[in-house]
Amino acid sequence: GVLLAAPAGITLYVIYWVFEMMDGPIRNFIYSLYNIWVPGIGLVFTFIIIALVGWAAQSFLFQPIVTYVHNIFERVPIIKLVYTSLTDFFSAFVGQKKRFTRPVLVKVNLVSELEKIGFITADDLTDLGIKDKVAVLFPHSYNWSGEMFIVPKEHITPLNLPPGEVMKFALTGGVTRV
Repeated sequence: GVLLAAPAGITLYVIYWVFEMMDGPIRNFIYSLYNIWVPGIGLVFTFIIIALVGWAAQSFLFQPIVTYVHNIFERVPIIKLVYTSLTDFFSAFVGQKKRFTRPVLVKVNLVSELEKIGFITADDLTDLGIKDKVAVLFPHSYNWSGEMFIVPKEHITPLNLPPGEVMKFALTGGVTRV
């Protein structure tokens, strides 16, 4: 019973919490203005704002503004560190610069034939003075973290599987099926 109820309950609670965080304030604001109670209006409003911001950022009219703000954030010392880290993190999962698209199986112990599932994040490490190796991220199970290893290319076996399924497999500790 726990194996069925706990994941379903936690998932429903997280969905409810996110919904309330987005919907509650906007729903209350609409109610205070028009005295109309519209459940779900905050969620709809949030999706519309996200879509409009994305559309505006891609528009040729707003592109100079986006570039200007981007350049400012990249020049201020402490803000640059936070901004570029977050930009790189989010672009690794969405957008045109997705990073976790090449799942691999890596031999991490030659004696015991121990292997780990990871994702190649960089092929060229010459900036670090490293040749014939690649950067591989090994995601931690049940966590949004991981370890990056520098691995000899000959220890890499590409996996011809959908990256999203491999990530799900790695993040759940191999519990889900690929």
